Amino acid sequence: MPNDGREHEEKLDDRKLADGGQERLTDAGDGMGTDQPQANPPGPDLPTPKPIDPNAPPVPPTHGDEERVDTPEEGGRRKGGGGSWAAIGAVLAFLLGKGKAALLLFLKFGKPLISMAITVGAYAIIYPWSFAVGFVALIFVHEMGHVWVAKRKGLPVTAPVFIPFLGAAIMMKRNPKDAATEADIALGGPYLGTAAAFVCYGIGVYTDSPVWHMLAYVGFFLNLFNLVPVRPLDGGRIASAVNRWIWLAGVVIGPFIIWYTHSVIFILIWVWFLFTTYRKFKAKKGEGPVHVAEGVYQAKADPALPDWFYRGSSHLRELPYTAYCKLDGQHMVEFEWEALSFKGELPIDQAILIRRVYAHQLEGPDAEQNLTLKVRVEGNVYEPDNYYEVKSRDRWRIGSLYIGLIVVLVYMMWVIQEAGWTNPAQ
Repeated sequence: MPNDGREHEEKLDDRKLADGGQERLTDAGDGMGTDQPQANPPGPDLPTPKPIDPNAPPVPPTHGDEERVDTPEEGGRRKGGGGSWAAIGAVLAFLLGKGKAALLLFLKFGKPLISMAITVGAYAIIYPWSFAVGFVALIFVHEMGHVWVAKRKGLPVTAPVFIPFLGAAIMMKRNPKDAATEADIALGGPYLGTAAAFVCYGIGVYTDSPVWHMLAYVGFFLNLFNLVPVRPLDGGRIASAVNRWIWLAGVVIGPFIIWYTHSVIFILIWVWFLFTTYRKFKAKKGEGPVHVAEGVYQAKADPALPDWFYRGSSHLRELPYTAYCKLDGQHMVEFEWEALSFKGELPIDQAILIRRVYAHQLEGPDAEQNLTLKVRVEGNVYEPDNYYEVKSRDRWRIGSLYIGLIVVLVYMMWVIQEAGWTNPAQ
């Protein structure tokens, strides 16, 4: 009967669950119709299935009992890919963060450092490396004395730039307000440079090293040389605050220094000093030497203008301008070329009496209608009528510091010569 069959199947299913799956194995053996021994005979060691917990979290699907083992290439590819992206991210984070500051520092100090390295290499061709490095370091300390005093006076200056066999120089972005301020900045270099020479002298006494002996002597001589009252040397700037008639002493002393040092560089300095001194005494009141500034700019060509308007490398065009000074003391000249609807501005290193502002050397237009033009500003450096009016107290202070430092430097050079440090044979 059909119903009896279904009841029999239901009972059989209940018995299978009750026996823990053993019946399934028995039925499989019986269905084969053989008396061979079974491969996995039923026994009490088979585990009993656990009841399903409806509240259990879902289990991800598996791909069988076998483990996936990555080959070395696959593992390296997965780890290497993540590591490379992490490294790239770290580099980008550095460049956007501290790297930006480092780039700005390099742009600011890269030129001085490169010029310093070139100067060391130039001196190392003639002298030992140790002396070349020490000598350039003495020049650097001397220049930093100027920078330190200028900063204290509120004057912005550039970093020192080194020129092989000529020395180094800093540029003031704004002129001092009077001769006393200029003299104080000039004194800063020799005083700090003399302190560095004393350090070399102390090390030379302690170590008895010929290199330190020579560095001390050269350091004292270097700062004494800069105190000669000849512009643009420090002594010439200092003398302008004490009494400008001291410049005449520089005119007289110059030939003797040339004879003693056989220095071609000092010949050029002395000749330049004669020229500038003559011009200064002959110049009109409040009018200094000629000053020229120039800048290169890009502008768009006007299609309505004829071609001849842009032709000629010597194209000259007077431009209307406005001169002003920023809050930080930077002098600026703003100009306009109305025909091209172009406006620009040019920074000026110092206050000048502008004579003219004009465009010249016009080039273009190119395929994109871009013009390249140079704008030049010409004028005379402005010197106030009271620039050399220095208080008596400041004159005595600056003069005492000037003469006192000269005496100390001459004495220290005499001490070193008496000790025989300048003679390599001893």
